[in-house]
Formats: sequence, structure tokens, C-alpha cells
Amino acid sequence: MRFMYLVKHPGRSGNPTPELMEAMGKLADREIKAGRMLDCGGLMPVQTGAQVRIADGKLSVIDGPFVEAKEVVGGYAIFELRDKQEALASAKEFMQLHLDHMPGWEGTCEVRAFGMPDGQGECQAEAATRSPTLDASIE
Repeated sequence: MRFMYLVKHPGRSGNPTPELMEAMGKLADREIKAGRMLDCGGLMPVQTGAQVRIADGKLSVIDGPFVEAKEVVGGYAIFELRDKQEALASAKEFMQLHLDHMPGWEGTCEVRAFGMPDGQGECQAEAATRSPTLDASIE
């Protein structure tokens, strides 16, 4: 199963410490080599971003920062794991690094599974690009 981790924080916690960056780098290297982590990255501050929004039937673009944001997404990771239990164990290990290397930091790692068509275990985008003849030959 494919999972996305979204790391959220209040936005005023400061930059990660060098110790945290080193520990996260080691963890990421291990997970990439094991084939579990597919992608990851930190995000720039909300001041550099924008939102494309639909409200009252109109499309608008709003430059950051976003006043109404109580939490910001600071980073993400995409994993290929056996199940939700493995995803939660991995997320707990990642968040423990923050506890160990950035005292006082507060935040959340939201763990979300990618949508799966009919429980087949593949991303909807991947399933949509597959040809019906390939699907028939697999079954």
C-alpha cells in the first residue's frame, strides 16, 4: 500500500536543528535503500506559496502567507508499505527524531493511504493509465 505522510506544525517553530536534519537524512537513506520510501521533501515557508481557490463560483489566486492557517505543512514523504500498522510504526520513528533532536517542537505527522481502486493495491492514477487488455491478461 502507498502512504503519504504530511508533517504539520504551527509554523512558528523555527528551522530544524542540524542534529534533526542529520538524523532525518540517515533515516531517509535507510528507507530509500530498503525500497520503502519513494519520495520526500521539506516545503518552503507559506510566505513563498500561493493558493488557487474556488469560492462563490469564482476562481482566485491568493499569495501567502495565509492568515487563516493554524497549521502549515512543512514536509511530506511517500512510502510503499505493507499496511497501516507498518505506516504508523514508521511515522512514530520519524516523529521520535523530532522529540529527540528538537526539544519543544510540536507538530503532527498525518498518515494517509492513497486511494485504491477495488482494493487492488495500486494508485488510482496508475490504474487509470493501464490498458483494459493489460488488465485482462493479468487476471
